[in-house]
Amino acid sequence: MFLVFPKGQTEEFGKMKITWEDIVPDFLVFIIPVLAGIVLLIQEFTLIILILILSLVLLGFLGNALMRGQLACRYCKQREIGCPAQQLFDTTKK
Repeated sequence: MFLVFPKGQTEEFGKMKITWEDIVPDFLVFIIPVLAGIVLLIQEFTLIILILILSLVLLGFLGNALMRGQLACRYCKQREIGCPAQQLFDTTKK
């Protein structure tokens, strides 16, 4: 069996602390195209570019929230042994 990531020390993984700065690259995936779209919109306004920008923003923020909150994190077995992202996104502790 081919292992992409070999099994390590689960205790060490659970001790990691994830902050919002660690998630910035994830958000840049859709923020950079939105900024490029805004530049295009300033140069020449078209309704299609505006719709595409709004779609990107909605999919970026709401799509991430839906995927992490309702699908990925809810059913992930990693949180049982300790997941740093679970600690960051867990709203029940606040």
